[in-house]
Amino acid sequence: MSALTLETQLPGIRVQRVARKVRPGPLLAFGFLLFVIIAALVPQLFAHSNPLAIVPNDAFHPPGWGHWFGTDQSGRDIFSRVIYGTRQSLLIGLAATVLAMAIAIVLGLLGGLGGPRLDRGVNGLLEILFAFPSLILALLFVAVFGSGIGPLIVATGLGTAPGYARMVRGQVLAVRNAGYIEAAVALGHPTWRIIVRQLLPNAMRPLIVTLTMGVGQAIVWASALSFLGLGAPPPAPEWGTMLSMGRDFVANAWWLTFFPGLFIVLTTLSTTVAGRYLQQRLEGRLS
Repeated sequence: MSALTLETQLPGIRVQRVARKVRPGPLLAFGFLLFVIIAALVPQLFAHSNPLAIVPNDAFHPPGWGHWFGTDQSGRDIFSRVIYGTRQSLLIGLAATVLAMAIAIVLGLLGGLGGPRLDRGVNGLLEILFAFPSLILALLFVAVFGSGIGPLIVATGLGTAPGYARMVRGQVLAVRNAGYIEAAVALGHPTWRIIVRQLLPNAMRPLIVTLTMGVGQAIVWASALSFLGLGAPPPAPEWGTMLSMGRDFVANAWWLTFFPGLFIVLTTLSTTVAGRYLQQRLEGRLS
């Protein structure tokens, strides 16, 4: 094969290799997550109606050209409410995940670096928290401190924190005896610097994928609490609240609950697929 022929075929070979690497599942997942992020940042780019505007004459319109997702019992456009609801739902999911990981880092570092007694104490605390179903723990917190976005974020974060704490503790125990940690100690680096610059980044690297999937889990939990009336008060355009408001009309107006529920499922599914794809890439299992 001449050099000229090989040079002309090389771009086609590269395109074929890229096409084999691109899988439709992760591509669709990342595309939907990009859409959700843009909708959360700039909802008016997709929705042109006020999500809180009441139009009694348009009540219970089924999905159609004028209202893609139909309207609710007060004539509010469901499509606009779902799009504007991405901001609250995504904010709750991200904030709850960050809070849960912050608690997990503190408990994980205490258990992994604090000595046998402190480690047993942290393990005992985690066992107590694991004894309660996480959703029950979140419900208890909301029942004590009241409903709203703030308590909902804290409740969801507290409910998911024990699982993250156990993973952080395991990673800290695995990393603390690594050669680069021993070298940093031998060089006389301060303990806080070793933890911040060496131990914590290397211990947290495998958990990035878990955090990606955790955002979807937090959204589901927050939607469940909102569905029970413990989240954003009606008529807030939040997916769980919309499910709660539409459950009394399921028989006659299925679209009131179908489309918010669909976005919850698609967002959770997309974060799971994206997280597993990133996990495979990080582990080098994809060609």
